[in-house]
Amino acid sequence: MDTPELLELLSPTGLDLLDSLPAYDSGADVLAQVAALRKQGHSPALVAAVMSQAKLRGKARAKFGEFASRMLFTEAGLEQATRLSVASRHAGRYRAAGLTRVADLGCGIGGDALAFAGLDLEVLAVDRDEVTAAIASFNLAPFASSRVVQGDAASVDLSGVEAVFLDPARRTTGHGATRRIADPADWSPGLDVAFGLADRLPTGVKLGPGIDRELLPADAECQWVSVDRDVVEVGVWFGPLAREGVRRSALVISASSVHEMVAPADSEDVDAGDLGRYLYEPDGAVIRARLIGDLARTIDARMISRDIAYLTTDERVDTPFAQGFEITAVLPLNEKTLKRELKSRGIGRLEIKKRGVDVDPAAFRKRLSLQGEGTATLVLTRVAGRHTALLCERL
Repeated sequence: MDTPELLELLSPTGLDLLDSLPAYDSGADVLAQVAALRKQGHSPALVAAVMSQAKLRGKARAKFGEFASRMLFTEAGLEQATRLSVASRHAGRYRAAGLTRVADLGCGIGGDALAFAGLDLEVLAVDRDEVTAAIASFNLAPFASSRVVQGDAASVDLSGVEAVFLDPARRTTGHGATRRIADPADWSPGLDVAFGLADRLPTGVKLGPGIDRELLPADAECQWVSVDRDVVEVGVWFGPLAREGVRRSALVISASSVHEMVAPADSEDVDAGDLGRYLYEPDGAVIRARLIGDLARTIDARMISRDIAYLTTDERVDTPFAQGFEITAVLPLNEKTLKRELKSRGIGRLEIKKRGVDVDPAAFRKRLSLQGEGTATLVLTRVAGRHTALLCERL
């Protein structure tokens, strides 16, 4: 989206037209919709702008729910925005710490700032991109306690705030397709600026979950967050925003529940042991937080092999921190053997998971020539150091 397109969209005619459109339907006849809008006398530029926004609002429902229908987006801004279920927990930390005036540096389209404002915190939202800052202003307009500034997060005046939240830009600039920036030194602002603010103010920093752990400060609380089994971020919290005695945590969010594991440090793994009847795959947040050992001790499990993030038990257990499987057959990781076994069992739909083996699941599935109505999960891994295939049923 460029500035002229945004101006078209923000006109009274543009906003009214956008709000009049039906909810986005990927199966709808887009050409017919465009033709109908053009026939009403709307310009090609305005039609293109509102149709693009309608599509983005449809995609945004997964992150923002009903709020998406009253917001504006860019493609890149939506992709990088914090989910409302996570942003609300960011905001909750500031409120619990008694902080009332927060600067959201690198606010993007305003996802976190909305959560701050929703908890009656005063928000200074800053983004260096003109279009993105304008969209954040629109999204935050219902909240009188919020203010959006176009500027550099590294140099903005923070004299009027009590705390800061940063989401350093980790992708190239632009409003459409962007690419990831691998070197943290090239992020905006850089990690030295982000972490350096913690010497002055209570600070929270949102980072990608795969960041090199050596870059994470030892004196901060680091919380890995998964939403519906997808690890979405690691939050780094300083000062009163960090909980006493907590340096590692895994927050597991689903549509119906929220659960958390906390620890003062990385946990030690448990020993590997004999393969039991059940297999458990820890949630990605637990793996990233290196709390697999604590999870194993909680459910009385053992590792299936050293350095492989699968656990095994003799008895079935229920835990929100892992997906469970009942092992129905232990087989060699041999393509011909597996093909014959799956055919004899009538397995036509197969989920393939792997850990610790060099296999392309999609290509491997194709070579198995699956036939039948049965379903199963095939886990390709190492057991006691040996390449093994575990035929399983999900619990």
